[in-house]
Amino acid sequence: MSVLESFLQQRPVIPEFYKQQSDEELIELIERVKKEMGSRLYLPGHHYQKDEVIQFADDTGDSLKLAQLSADNGKADYIVFCGVHFMAETADILTSSHQRVILPDMRAGCSMADMADYSQTEEAWRVLTSQYGDTIIPLTYVNSTAEIKAFVGRHGGACVTSSNAKQIVKWALEQKKRILFLPDQHLGRNTAFDLGIPLKQMRVYNPGTKMLEGDQKGLDEVRVLLWKGHCSVHENFRMEHVRKLREEEPDRNILVHPECTWDVVQASDYAGSTSYIIEKIRTAPNGSKWAIGTEMNLVKRLINANPHLDIVSVNPLMCPCLTMNRIDLPHLAWALECVAENKPVNTINVPADVAGDGKLALERMLALV
Repeated sequence: MSVLESFLQQRPVIPEFYKQQSDEELIELIERVKKEMGSRLYLPGHHYQKDEVIQFADDTGDSLKLAQLSADNGKADYIVFCGVHFMAETADILTSSHQRVILPDMRAGCSMADMADYSQTEEAWRVLTSQYGDTIIPLTYVNSTAEIKAFVGRHGGACVTSSNAKQIVKWALEQKKRILFLPDQHLGRNTAFDLGIPLKQMRVYNPGTKMLEGDQKGLDEVRVLLWKGHCSVHENFRMEHVRKLREEEPDRNILVHPECTWDVVQASDYAGSTSYIIEKIRTAPNGSKWAIGTEMNLVKRLINANPHLDIVSVNPLMCPCLTMNRIDLPHLAWALECVAENKPVNTINVPADVAGDGKLALERMLALV
């Protein structure tokens, strides 16, 4: 049983009181607690959070940046992380022992991170090392559980972000002939391809069948072993959307996240991390037209913040991160009031052995970048 599964079996349930309050009453409660606690409280907010939550964030950013900012904030006794479970775990790994990391709603998970659990990864390692010997170094996207980060740390590997993936993959392939890239196959494939590795030298490992998918010929030449995982948000940006944009508005720039599929990334004008997307829009010429392929809340925020640009979503239906959206005003107000009463709920506690090995993977990455 994973750390998250164990907690979910005994998690407290939000009282009905908070669900019955108006937005105005909840906002007043949140503002009161923030004022009362001052520097003892820190609220990091991920870019994909809803506006109703992000308005209270002390800092906004991607998951690793927020975890690092949490660790740098030595004054805060409580870090109420407005994100998803793996992000709060990373913050708990990096912060000091006197700091407590809180996730307002423990149901705020990540489907991608959940696609690689520890037992599956151990089994994959046995299968792949029996085939390839000591020629593999594991890497994991930071969008993974603490247990997967710990596995990678123990086996000499490192974490990656969408911003530094090229640098870390290049480093890893200088250490050994092959990499095992967890848990997002698309970021791994797009990164390796950008580094000049042909698709024929990549294979997807399926934890269900415990086998490499595709043509079994040429397996000796494989250099990139991709875990069969993906982001449910970014897979919703498809080639049909790109083709329609190209046909109807050939002058619109298409800008996507590298968690999108390889064909979508190749067909787009630009691809990069969340911070890359934000910066690209920040420096875009007045009047330019953009279609962005990433999470809905961020796209809407970019549209509202840049009225001088013509911005749409690559998928016109928009694509929300449903688990991220579980963090809402009632859960945030509940978590903060419990903290103010010194009765915190939804505390993230990564076991010491897992945290230690997970920190190795994070520190190897940070030392390289």
